[in-house]
Amino acid sequence: MGSCNTNCVEKPLSLGFRKFGRCVGKYPWCFFILPLIIAAGLGGGFYFLSERESNDIEEQFTPKDGLAKAERTFVKDNFPTTQAFSQLRLYTEGTYASLIITSSANILTVDAFREILDLDGKVKKITAGNSLTFESLCAKTGNKCMTNNILNIINYNASQIADTAINYPLNNNVFLGTEIGGVTLKSDNLTIESAKAIRLYYFLKDKITNETDEWLLTFLNVFSEDPASQTLSVSYFTSMSRQEEFKKSPKTVIKFFSVTYFLAIFISVMSCLRLDCVRNKVWVATFGVLSAGLAVLSSFGLLLLCGMPFAMTVATSPFLILGIGVDDMFIMISSWQKTNVHDDVEKRLAKTYEEAAVSITITTLTDVLAFYIGLMSSFPSVQSFCIYTGTAILFCYIYNITFFGAFLAFNGRREKSNRHWLTCMVVDHPKPDSKNSICSVGGAYDPVTETEEEMPVNSFFKTHYGPFLTKPWTKVGVVLIYAVYLAGSVYGCIQMKEGIELKNLAPDNSYVAKYYDNQGEYFSDFGPNVMVVIKDDMFQYWNESARQELNTCLEQFQKLDMVATDMTTFWLSYYLQYGEKVNVSLSVKSTFFSNLRLFLIVSGFSQDLNLSYVSQRIYASRFFVQTVNIRTAVDEKNMLNAFRQTAEDCSVPLLVYHPAFIYFDQYAVIISNTIQNVLVATLVMLCISLLLIPNPLCSLWVTFAIASVICGVAGFMALWDVNLDSISMINLVICIGFSVDFSAHISYACVSSKANTANEKVIDALYNLGYPIIQGAVSTVAGVVVLAAAESYIFRTFFKIMFLVILFGALHGLVFIPVFLTFFGICCKKSEVTNDNEPIEELSERSRSARIKEMHAYDNPYMNYKRS
Repeated sequence: MGSCNTNCVEKPLSLGFRKFGRCVGKYPWCFFILPLIIAAGLGGGFYFLSERESNDIEEQFTPKDGLAKAERTFVKDNFPTTQAFSQLRLYTEGTYASLIITSSANILTVDAFREILDLDGKVKKITAGNSLTFESLCAKTGNKCMTNNILNIINYNASQIADTAINYPLNNNVFLGTEIGGVTLKSDNLTIESAKAIRLYYFLKDKITNETDEWLLTFLNVFSEDPASQTLSVSYFTSMSRQEEFKKSPKTVIKFFSVTYFLAIFISVMSCLRLDCVRNKVWVATFGVLSAGLAVLSSFGLLLLCGMPFAMTVATSPFLILGIGVDDMFIMISSWQKTNVHDDVEKRLAKTYEEAAVSITITTLTDVLAFYIGLMSSFPSVQSFCIYTGTAILFCYIYNITFFGAFLAFNGRREKSNRHWLTCMVVDHPKPDSKNSICSVGGAYDPVTETEEEMPVNSFFKTHYGPFLTKPWTKVGVVLIYAVYLAGSVYGCIQMKEGIELKNLAPDNSYVAKYYDNQGEYFSDFGPNVMVVIKDDMFQYWNESARQELNTCLEQFQKLDMVATDMTTFWLSYYLQYGEKVNVSLSVKSTFFSNLRLFLIVSGFSQDLNLSYVSQRIYASRFFVQTVNIRTAVDEKNMLNAFRQTAEDCSVPLLVYHPAFIYFDQYAVIISNTIQNVLVATLVMLCISLLLIPNPLCSLWVTFAIASVICGVAGFMALWDVNLDSISMINLVICIGFSVDFSAHISYACVSSKANTANEKVIDALYNLGYPIIQGAVSTVAGVVVLAAAESYIFRTFFKIMFLVILFGALHGLVFIPVFLTFFGICCKKSEVTNDNEPIEELSERSRSARIKEMHAYDNPYMNYKRS
């Protein structure tokens, strides 16, 4: 049944390609010029690149349908911001500038605070444009700019710090956990003895974006040009810093594009270099690289014309496309070299296309499907990368069978007339038993097969590597190596961390990194002050039994490990205390509402309720829970899950929210998204394998290879300090397509081999596929290796995972799968065509040549493997 399915697909495909190849060979100029015209036209789409750029961090690196975004909408609708500014009650991060001042010694000294007050004055004197002063733009409370509590404590007088006892983290009911860092307490565990860091915030109004952005940019310019302090270390940050620095990341790799294309051309030329001045394919290799470049130009231009968002992650795609596109070139050249040199160009190209058809189609199909399946992701950055890269691979395929095929025809005509590869001058054919100059004599071929002479490296796989790999003791060693590989992979998977750290979105040398490092070192004792919203608009706050249910929920929050003791801020608790003081019973609805207005005005809690005094109804209210010891991504994930689970378990409908939850939401979906994409892609690849490989069990081996490579990449990327985030998820999707490319072809070549035993079939498969696998692996790695030197985490991560994908994929294709196939001979059944039981290695020279000729005559589209 599998063989029938394969023939039903393979034969029509090969026949169609044979006709198409003859057409390309007959009219090469049409197929050469038309892609150039198309590429030039579609390339006009780059005019819209600046408009299509989508570099908003929240939009690209958080789930599209993240729960926190819905929670933010609820909070925004029920608790709109007012003129009275409150950092605690913001539903966004706010618009602000910030300084972290650190000292190697105690910073709570008179000298240090003199410098800190100088810095504070320097910030407040910053003027953007002609009149945009801090005073005119600042967020205000009671008609005064929001101030820093630590400076209020000393009344902006540095000398008072020496005589002022400061309690921590609460000082006269003012929270200082986010303003004083690196704290050492006295023996009473309450009063500060010393501290290492002070953080100052300068909040601006939210609704005047153009003016505040201009002021913040001026702030950044001032502190980037001036060391600010002689004795203290100062790091600075603004609410727009992440976004501005993130936009700079692609610029750090632009310089690598030229290096990458040089490497690709160099490797391609070296792979196709021949000492024969006629058979040399230097120009063929060069135009193969150009074909990949045209594919990037056309695909990106087309999508930009169609209005597709261009996320920053797409900047890594051209590096990958270059490697994949060059691989198609290798298989086309390999198929061409196995055609009869005496045939006319049309016939040779028809035969080339016929043999290459299934190979380049299945590898293109698997890669494109792997990327398009990535569109199922919840992360727009992943979707953008996958649509651009998948489309570029399609254009690589199209241009390889048109533009590159046409140039192969031109080169074939040159070879047919025996012309020099550089000068195009006619040279003499080599003469036997005479010294021939490689510069003036060329056009050699194998007189037995009448094809181009075989590359020495192919013989190496047949005479040395293949026999070595199939020895019993070698197989035992391979099994042991695989066991170590698997153990390391599983261990790495257990150690895997989730989520992308926001500082990694900026270049390494960015000022943002220093600020985040100081924040993590000195201000991680206290985490977000989480908003808990009572969203039941029918909740009876005056009813004692209802309040008891709510208190039970509050106690559950207080029991969480990451919640600070006695630091919850709840208007209802203060209101009930107020009722006791004024001797008023608040258990009656009318009394509850009649006293509430005055309390809210006096206490400052009016922003925490959405209510109507007319209908005596509270639509929503909120309280705040302070968290502690949120230092790592694991802590963030655990906190988010614990708060949401506690809210869900409560009998009163609750909602938990903090602006940081927008980014924490990635933890809730990253694993499920990755598993979903990997499983769907694996099933699709299995279906393709069953369709094109004439042995169902070998298709299962392909599935095994996919699982094994993904496990290895996931495990070792964790050991290489790469988290599971939207960036690495892209690469795990890529991993599926590449692992199929390696394993499917080695399995199919083994099944299709005309050798007799399992060992001989594996040797035969390696003989035909070994060098192309290495060519493809090297070319793909060369396409991304320069990213190892990138100054951005995103691009280095792309290199790391692509390197692991290619390394482990090639290892499976050249070592593990061949050995495993020899253990399960059912995938390598004895050929029904060959009756000769004599191994090919033991044949006489004449018989060996005849057998080789017979093998060349056998049409095996996978003999000329393309890595991917």
